[in-house]
Amino acid sequence: MSGLDDRESAFENKFAHDQDLEFKAVARRNKLLGLWAAELMGLSGDEANAYAAEVVKSDFEEVGEEDVFRKVSGDLAAKNVDQSEHQIRRQMADLMIEARAQVSAA
Repeated sequence: MSGLDDRESAFENKFAHDQDLEFKAVARRNKLLGLWAAELMGLSGDEANAYAAEVVKSDFEEVGEEDVFRKVSGDLAAKNVDQSEHQIRRQMADLMIEARAQVSAA
């Protein structure tokens, strides 16, 4: 049975590795999204990086990405930056592709 046990262990290790990569990709996407939104709000340098860190932290409020979307859309609206729900969600999707590529390349 060791062959079956080895296969099971390999699948479990691959699953754990894939989950780790996905977690890193989501965090990277949130940072990139924060930097994108910061630029739209006229933030740069340390202010932009601090805002991006806030966006990353906002993802721990609830499961899924709605907490991140609400944070960014609310902050953009508060600064009178005109971005529709569709534009923000599209940016999130595009940045997720970029983040996955960056994490895979690392």
